[in-house]
Amino acid sequence: MSYSSPLGSNVTNTKNRTPHDLTDGSGMCSVCTADCIGPCEIGLSAIIGDEAIYPAAADINQFAPTKNYPLDFSHFNINGRVFGALGSADNPDAVTYPKAEITTTFGKNHKVKLKAPIILPAMAKLNWKDYYAGAALSGVLVVIGEAVVSKDKNLKLENNKVLDSPLLAEMVNAFKKHYNGYGDIILQANVDDENQGVLEYAIDKLDIESVELKFGQAAKGIQGMGKVYSLEDALKFQKMGQLICPDPSDPKVAEDFKNGVGEVFEKIGRLPLWNEDSLIRRVAELKALGAKRVCFKVGPYDPEDLVKIFKIASQAGVDLITIDGASGGTGHSPVKMMNEWGIPTVYLESLVYKILKNMDSQNYDLPQVAIAGGFTMEDHVFKGLSLGAPYINLVGIGRGAMAAATVGRNIGDLLKQGKLPKKYGNKDASLEEVFKDLRILKKSYGDVSDISPGAIGLFSYIHRVSVGLRQLMALNRKFSLEYISRRDIVPLTEWAAKTTGLGTYDDLLHESLENL
Repeated sequence: MSYSSPLGSNVTNTKNRTPHDLTDGSGMCSVCTADCIGPCEIGLSAIIGDEAIYPAAADINQFAPTKNYPLDFSHFNINGRVFGALGSADNPDAVTYPKAEITTTFGKNHKVKLKAPIILPAMAKLNWKDYYAGAALSGVLVVIGEAVVSKDKNLKLENNKVLDSPLLAEMVNAFKKHYNGYGDIILQANVDDENQGVLEYAIDKLDIESVELKFGQAAKGIQGMGKVYSLEDALKFQKMGQLICPDPSDPKVAEDFKNGVGEVFEKIGRLPLWNEDSLIRRVAELKALGAKRVCFKVGPYDPEDLVKIFKIASQAGVDLITIDGASGGTGHSPVKMMNEWGIPTVYLESLVYKILKNMDSQNYDLPQVAIAGGFTMEDHVFKGLSLGAPYINLVGIGRGAMAAATVGRNIGDLLKQGKLPKKYGNKDASLEEVFKDLRILKKSYGDVSDISPGAIGLFSYIHRVSVGLRQLMALNRKFSLEYISRRDIVPLTEWAAKTTGLGTYDDLLHESLENL
C-alpha cells in the first residue's frame, strides 16, 4: 500500500484513466495505452510543462494534501472521568459544560484576551474580509498572510518602501470594525515584505500591534512563486523589488518573450537567510517600533532547525510560535511539496513537546506555542491541546474557518435571491431565522445590520467548536484550559503510542492497579 496519492487529483484537476487499477509506487495506471490523451498529471505535464507543478485555479480555491499520512489524530480517543472536578466547585450544579472556561490570553508582556484558544492562520485571498471580521466577532486571533502589498493595485512606494497600501488597510479595518475587546489581528511578513518595510508601515500607519515573521508553512516550506504572463507586469514587479526570473529588464530576454521564445516570467519569493543575531536584532527593532507582540510562523523543518528556532525565540522574547504540520492547507503551493515534504502534525507536535519540555527543565523562557495543520473540529482542538500540554496552548484552524466564512457568504447571497436551500429554511426566511447564532451577536453588538452573512458563518462555526470543546472538557472534569493534560487522550495503535509516548488503556490500567 502506498501512502502517496495517485497521479490524478482534484487539486490539479487530473485523474487516472483507470483509477481502480493502479501501480501503487508510481501512482500511474497499471496499463498505459497507445491512444491515451493524458488525463493524469503526467499527461498534463506533457502539455503545460512546469505549470503542472501547481494546483489548478489557485485564485478561487484553497487546497490541502491528498496524501494518506500513516498517523493522525484519529489514532487517539478522548479520555473521560466521573470523579471530582478540576477548576470548578465540586457540586452537580457547577460541573456543567457551559461553565467550562476556555478564555485565555495571547502575549507575554502585553496580554490580549481571547474567547477561545484558537488562532486563524495566515490568509490573504478568497473571502478574507469575512475571515477577519468573523475572527473579531469570535474574539480569537487571526493572521493576515504574506505578500499582500504585491496584490495591491493602489500601492504607493517610495524608494521601494511602502508609503500607502489601501488593500492592507482594508484588511486591518475588516477586523477592527467588529473588535469587541477580545482577539487580535496579526500581520505576517516574508522576506520581500521586510525589504519593502511592510511591518514598519503597518505599525506606524495602521496601528498594528502584533506582527509575525514567516519561516515557512507545512504545505510550502519555501517562499511563494507564481507565473507572470506579461512583460509589463514582470517589469512592474521587478521595479517593486520583486525577484523575477528570467530578468525582464534584459533586452534580449524581453525580445525573446515578445517573440514567444523562452520561458515565461516567474515571480519568486526570496528565501529567508536569518541567523541568531539577525533574528534577535529584528525582534528588538520591531518592539522598539511599537509592536507589542512579535511572533514566528514555522513549518515542519528538520528537528535541528526547530530546536534552534525555539532557542532563538526564547532569547529574543518572542511572544508566539505557530508550528504548522503537514496536512495543513495552502492557497498556492507546489502540489508534490504539499504532499511529500515535512513532518505530519502528530509527529511534529510530539517533537515540539519534547523540545519544550527539555528547554523548560533548563529554565528557558518559553514562548507561547500554537499548533496548526489539519485541525477543523472540537475533537481536533481538544486532542491538539492535550498532546502538547502544558506547553502548546493554542490551535490553528485555517481551511475550516475560511470554508465557514465562504458558506456563510454564499448562503446569504442565495437568501437575498430567494434561492435558499430547503435544508436551511423557507426561501422567505429572515437572516436571523437562517443563522441561528445571530441572536448571540445581537446581545454583544445590538445593531447587527452591518455584520455580513460570511462573518456570521465563521462566528457560528467557531461558536460550535467552542461549545464542543467545553463538552469534551466537562467529560474529563476539566473546567479550565490549564487542567487539560496529556492523559486526556489515549492512543489506539502501537505506532501512535510509540510516537507520542502516551500511555495506552492497558498502561493506564496497570498504573491504576499498582495504586489499588
